[in-house]
Amino acid sequence: MHVDAQPLQPHRVGREPYRDLLAGACGPEAVDALCAAERSWRLLLLRALIDAAADVPMALLPSLNDGWQLLNRAWEADPEPVERLLLYPTVGTWAAHALRRVRGTEVGESPLWVELGQLHTVAASAAVLAGLEFRTTVPVRDGWVVLPMLGGAKMPTVGGRWGNVQVTAEAGSVRIGAVHQGGPDWSPLRELSGEGCSAVLDDLDPYRALRTPQPPQPLDTTGRYAALFEEAWQLLHAEDPETARAVAKGLRSVVPRPRAEPYRPHSASSGDAFGAVVASEPDDAEQFASTLVHEFQHNKLGAFMHLFTLYREGGTERFYAPWRDDPRPLGGLLQGVYAFFGVTRFYRRRQTPLGAFEFALWRAQTLRALRGIRGAHRLTALGRELVDALTEGLTPWQDEPLSPEALDAARCAAADHYASWRAHHVQADPDAVTRAARAYEGDRPITLPQGADVIVPGAPQRGLDTRAVLLRRLLVDPEALRALRRAPEAVVEGARPEDVALVTGDTDWARLRFETRVHEDGAPEAWVGLGLALRAVHHPAADVLLTRPEFVRAVHAELGGDVDPVGLASRFRS
Repeated sequence: MHVDAQPLQPHRVGREPYRDLLAGACGPEAVDALCAAERSWRLLLLRALIDAAADVPMALLPSLNDGWQLLNRAWEADPEPVERLLLYPTVGTWAAHALRRVRGTEVGESPLWVELGQLHTVAASAAVLAGLEFRTTVPVRDGWVVLPMLGGAKMPTVGGRWGNVQVTAEAGSVRIGAVHQGGPDWSPLRELSGEGCSAVLDDLDPYRALRTPQPPQPLDTTGRYAALFEEAWQLLHAEDPETARAVAKGLRSVVPRPRAEPYRPHSASSGDAFGAVVASEPDDAEQFASTLVHEFQHNKLGAFMHLFTLYREGGTERFYAPWRDDPRPLGGLLQGVYAFFGVTRFYRRRQTPLGAFEFALWRAQTLRALRGIRGAHRLTALGRELVDALTEGLTPWQDEPLSPEALDAARCAAADHYASWRAHHVQADPDAVTRAARAYEGDRPITLPQGADVIVPGAPQRGLDTRAVLLRRLLVDPEALRALRRAPEAVVEGARPEDVALVTGDTDWARLRFETRVHEDGAPEAWVGLGLALRAVHHPAADVLLTRPEFVRAVHAELGGDVDPVGLASRFRS
């Protein structure tokens, strides 16, 4: 039976898995349904690509139909490994990227025949996995041929960035040009494993990075990744077995990225690459486990959205996302609340000081984001159902008791991020600013204007999480943080001495420094820092500085830089 001869039946998700998915949870049955749907999505994508590229010259390679036929031969010989290959994340990333290139909606560095020729590489992998004897020609990219799910061959004799080479398999031996699979110039893909779970550590496939192709970057810290993965998996399996079983069903690959600054991990996933998690080298197993949960939530929702419509496309409105520095579109925020619901659920079970902080922070911030999009007019009925289900799950968690230290740090981080985001991205109404300035000059109370925010994306000069990173360091090692006060930016990018003073309790000195900076340059983070310093001593001016900093800052600029910022903020009335 041919791969493309199988009937594509309508996909149905059972009632209970459907409800679980809407509510941010998920068991193995739901993941099975998503995987089945993703298989159909991949086959449709491949067929659409071959049809769209029918007239594209393949230069140094066989026709696309030849590649498709080899893929079919492999499937007929041994369907199981070929099915796993079809669901391998880089196959989806490549096919989607290549189709966009053929249709002219995306550009790329490589010649189109190299991009399309990846079909021959996929087919060669399938044939190797199925144990076929075969001969085909594949593209060479940046001196490498990488067979998805298997490994890569370095081609030192091929000049230039693009070329072609023959792949042959006979008598149990596979050769890519002169390179033997398993020989000295062959780099196998390694495996990460934990109890009941395994995934490929993919540092080679050109399509592993989810967007544009990248050359292989063989990892020299495989052992640390493997040990952290095993420890992270033990932690996840012990504390949330159902989530662990679901992740084990769907996770296919982990793509390593260079280590980021502590407490600032980078991770990513894509709707084109179900089962992939791109992650910077984690600080520890807890962070790794949280990242796996976070990105698998994205994977689940991406697959769910291949089946169901949660919002209508179009529209330019942007929303506050408590985990981002920039305003986000509706689709991005839906992905964010779904991912951070999973993160919140994960940290709810953690009893460490840092775990309690993360739970306190994300239970409040995710709920805030959900409330911010509940009334979005482009949500479908199903999208609103998802928002309501997540809200219903999060609401009871808001009152769960936590240590005062974790609660205060989380509230400080939440207030800081929201105020900093507003200070950078919300534009104060010029007429209202003028009226407020005249009221101040006339020694009258200033009334805050009401109405919808006008969002004009700005360009923050540092991460809006800078003080939150300092708070995390405070919870883990307070003495080490205090020692950073003279030169914190050497360890935490964007941090200043007054930020360290603020989070370590020297609020008087921090307030003086923030006031000085307000007069010197009016930086948004200085205004917000001033609000946080006032908040720490329960000063009534803190509220307006942390809820409407963009307006106070604009009025101050209208009046001139010599006006006392605290005195100005004290004159505002709701």
